Amino acid sequence: MAKPNPQHRNAALGIVLTFAMLALVMAPGSDLPKISVTTFHNGIFRQGANTEENILNLKNVNSRAFGKLFSQNVDGSIYAQPLYLSDLDIPGKGIHNVIFVATQHNSVYAFDADSNRGKNTLPLWKMSFSDPAQGITPVSSQDVACGDIAPEIGITGTPVIDEESGTLYVVSKTKENNQFVQRLHALDVATGAEKFGGPALIDADLQGAGADARGGSLRFDPLREHQRAGLLLQNGVIYIAWAGHCDGWPYHGWVMAYDAESLQQVSVWNATPDGNGAGIWQSGAAPTGNGSDIFFATGNGDFNAAKGGREFGDSIVRLGWRAGRLQALDFFTPFDQANLNAGDVEPASGGSLLFSPTGLMNRQFLVQPAKSGTIYLIDATRMGRFNPQGNSNILQSLPAATGGVWGSAAWWNNTLYLSGAYDRVKAFSFDPESQRFETSPSSEAGTAFRFPGSTPSISADGDLNGIVWVLQVDAYVDGGAAVLRAYNARDLAQELYNSNEHFTRDNPGGAVKFSIPTIANGKVYVGTQTRLSVYGLR
Repeated sequence: MAKPNPQHRNAALGIVLTFAMLALVMAPGSDLPKISVTTFHNGIFRQGANTEENILNLKNVNSRAFGKLFSQNVDGSIYAQPLYLSDLDIPGKGIHNVIFVATQHNSVYAFDADSNRGKNTLPLWKMSFSDPAQGITPVSSQDVACGDIAPEIGITGTPVIDEESGTLYVVSKTKENNQFVQRLHALDVATGAEKFGGPALIDADLQGAGADARGGSLRFDPLREHQRAGLLLQNGVIYIAWAGHCDGWPYHGWVMAYDAESLQQVSVWNATPDGNGAGIWQSGAAPTGNGSDIFFATGNGDFNAAKGGREFGDSIVRLGWRAGRLQALDFFTPFDQANLNAGDVEPASGGSLLFSPTGLMNRQFLVQPAKSGTIYLIDATRMGRFNPQGNSNILQSLPAATGGVWGSAAWWNNTLYLSGAYDRVKAFSFDPESQRFETSPSSEAGTAFRFPGSTPSISADGDLNGIVWVLQVDAYVDGGAAVLRAYNARDLAQELYNSNEHFTRDNPGGAVKFSIPTIANGKVYVGTQTRLSVYGLR
C-alpha cells in the first residue's frame, strides 16, 4: 500500500479551505465585510462601480470557473436594476442576503440572493400592485400608442432603498377601470408591506401656458408621463422624474420631490411649463445627486432659458432648493440645441455622472453622454449655460467619441467607460493635470453592439482586479437572449467571459434594452424578460 503523499494531502486541504472561505464570505450573518446596492448604478454619483468586490477577480472570471448558478422566474420584464441588501432578517425565515427585482407587470420580488433551493425556491416575499379581479392592471402599450416598451408598462424606473429605515421606494403605473394612475410606494424591505400610510397618489399642477394647460394651470398626466428614470433618495427626499412615451405629445419633463417619511409631496418642477417636451428620458438612469443638488438631462423640447424663460429642452440641469422649493440653479445647453432638437439627437438619452478625480478631490466634474455620441465634460459648479457660438463654455466636448449612447457611463481609476450603439465598449482616460479626457480611447473591446449599446458596471477590489460588466441586449427586438460579458477594465481588448461560450448552461434569458447587471458579494444579477439570472463561481 502506497504511503500518503503529504504534498497531495496539503493541496487537497488547501482546496477545501479555499472553498470553505468562499462559503464563509458569501454566507448570510458572517462578520466579513459585505456590500449593499441600494440605488441605480451603485450610488448617487451614478459611477456604477462596486470597489469592494474581493471574490470575483481577473483570474477566476472565465467560462471554466464562472457561470450561471440559477434563475428565478418573474411575471414581467425587468427594466429596473436589481437591488441588493446583505444580512436582512426576514420574519419567520431568518437572515438572508436579498436581491430585489421589479417588473413591468407591477410586481416587486424579494429573493434569496444566494440560492433557489429548498425554501428559497419561492420568493421571500412578493408585492403586486395589479389586481385584475378589481379591474387594476398594468398599462398596455396600446393605451399609450407606443411600442417602445411592450406589451405592458408597470414599473420601469429603478427603485431606491433607504437602508437605515428599511424601506424600498418604487413608482407603479396602473390602469384602474379605464383610469390611469401612478403611485409612490414605500415597502418594508423585510416583508413587502406598505409603510408610512402609503401608497401616495402622484398628482401635481402648476402655473403654465403650455398647449395642454387649462386656465393657466398645467396638470400632471399619469397616462402620457412615463417614469423611465430611476429614483433618487437624498437628504430624506425622494426625487422622481418623467418623460413621455415615444414623443407622444403633449408631455413634459416633470420632477417631483416627496418626503421619505411622510410621503408628502414637498415640491414640483417642470422643464417646459410654458411649452412642451424636455422629457427626462435617460434610458433608465436616475437623476444624479451631489449631496445637496440634483442633476439630469432633458431632450426633445422647447428652450428659452438663455433668455430668462422657463423652458429647458435639450439641456443638463442642476436643481436645488431655494425658498423651500426646487429651482433651476444652473444649466448647460449645447450651442446647436435647435439642430439637436430637430434631429432628435438630444443629450438626454443617457444619464449624468459626477466624479472627482484622483489629484483633484476638491473639484467636481459632470459627464453627460449623448445620443449623438458626444461626451460633454462640465464643471458641476459652473455649468456654462448657453453659448450660441460653440461649446467653449464647458471644459470639453468630444463629438462622436462613441456611437450614440442610450445608457450611462461608468467611472473607475480616472477612467470613463462607455458603450454606444453600433460601437464597442470604450475606455477614456482622464488627465487631472489638463482636466480633460484623452481624445482617443485608451482601450476598447472587440465586439460591437447594435442599438441600444449598453450601460457598463464595474467590480473591483479597490484599485485591483477591475472588471467591466456589460449586458449585450441588442437582440431584444426579436426576443433573443441577452449576453453577459466581462472585460479586463485596464485592457478592454481582453474579454474574460461571455455567456454565449456555454449558451445552454449560461443563457440569462430574453434581452431587455435598459437592463444592467448588479454585482455584489461574488455574484452577478441579470434581469431579463422572464427571469432573474444569477452568476458566480461554479
